[in-house]
Amino acid sequence: MPEPESHYIGRFAPSPSGELHFGSLIAALGSYLQARASQGLWLVRIEDIDPPREIPGAANTILRQLEHYGLQWDGDVLWQSQRHEAYRDALATLQREGLSYYCTCSRARIQSVGGTYDGYCRTRHNGPENAAVRLMQQHPVLAFDDKLRGHIIADEKLAREDFIIHRRDGLFAYNLAVVVDDHFQGVTEIVRGADLIEPTVRQISLYQHFGWPTPEYIHLPLALNEQGNKLSKQNHAPALPGGDPRPIIIMALQFLNQDVTQEWQDLSIEALLKRAVANWALSRVPGAACANTAFSNASR
Repeated sequence: MPEPESHYIGRFAPSPSGELHFGSLIAALGSYLQARASQGLWLVRIEDIDPPREIPGAANTILRQLEHYGLQWDGDVLWQSQRHEAYRDALATLQREGLSYYCTCSRARIQSVGGTYDGYCRTRHNGPENAAVRLMQQHPVLAFDDKLRGHIIADEKLAREDFIIHRRDGLFAYNLAVVVDDHFQGVTEIVRGADLIEPTVRQISLYQHFGWPTPEYIHLPLALNEQGNKLSKQNHAPALPGGDPRPIIIMALQFLNQDVTQEWQDLSIEALLKRAVANWALSRVPGAACANTAFSNASR
């Protein structure tokens, strides 16, 4: 891994549930530009800890797409499927310190009490059989500062809830894995889509429970389809085209409200990204909850 010119470390962490689309390119490009403009490292992590949601071959396709679009990462790719021991150690730490417990509550029971878990199993001393593991919330995060959006106030019920950190089916929860890995990789700033604002308070809370430094956060605007829904794999967003990457990169830069001139279209992908880094301005990125894009199947 090259020696960075600053202590900045950013990352892009897709899940292999499908190919990258324009919405995921926005997150990848925004985090890449922020890292490179900060003269830091840009890491890639494959979040493959939920096999039922994964598509065979998608992870390698994602890596090829990043390379095709000129987004070259630093160091080796980190695979969450190879990090189970680290997650087990983190769970054991919380258990030793009395900060977790087994919960056998069903979704139906939680819905019956209003949809927010009420701590029912905190004092029931359940065993691990057919049980999830919940964090015993000691550090609720009621608000946090986003470098793009400013002061964000959390839903108080969400912030105070004892949330799941190890699932009943034996899989590690996203919030636990992402915090353990971001800490392990030394990530100093997380740039991602606005759809992940809500779990941020839970992740900051985990940093505080572990006593780890908390990274800064930037949540970028979301690309929407023609129906006003977020571009996502679940909404069958079209995969990034495999042809000339420059028009799509320029479209993504324009979506992020960057100052792109006509001459950029004649640059190579390497020169285009170099120019984009030199001209990157986070202050120009729209800070609204959502932004629209005309990207559709017709763009392929």
